[in-house]
Amino acid sequence: MIAENNFKTLCNLTTSLMGLRKGSLAYKSRRSELQIPRAVAAVVARMVDDVHPSIIAKAINRDRASIWHYEKMHKSNYASWERYRNCFNKIYNAYTSIHDSKRTFSDMFHLRHHLRENGVKHSANYQTTIRITSGKVGVDIKVSYKNFYEQLELCKLALQDCNYNLEIL
Repeated sequence: MIAENNFKTLCNLTTSLMGLRKGSLAYKSRRSELQIPRAVAAVVARMVDDVHPSIIAKAINRDRASIWHYEKMHKSNYASWERYRNCFNKIYNAYTSIHDSKRTFSDMFHLRHHLRENGVKHSANYQTTIRITSGKVGVDIKVSYKNFYEQLELCKLALQDCNYNLEIL
């Protein structure tokens, strides 16, 4: 869920930096104007966010084998292909600067306090758990099925400017 949103953000950043139409990375064209940014976006997503290849493949309308191929060929493409190297440097630097500017929590107390300030609370009779990790700390929020969606949306809203991973247990 979060990985898909991060990859869509990366795709939108890639298309805007390279002067392409939004959504053009999913075209079936093999023109180098589209192929290079598509490969770079896949490699950056694997490097920075460790996005699963099936999520990347679904978003850019390819199969997982193509994503593994992009990742395998990155080192040689970067070393020998100037156009690829320039594209990679441009997209990688822009994405990591956005990614690093997001807040990461240093301890569990601050994360819990931030969530509590934004209306996220535990349920007395819970059936499921939402696990939120930010940096090296994590918090489990116990919720009932009745208010699950509301609490999930509150978590997303509270952490929109933060580096986090959300997991439903």
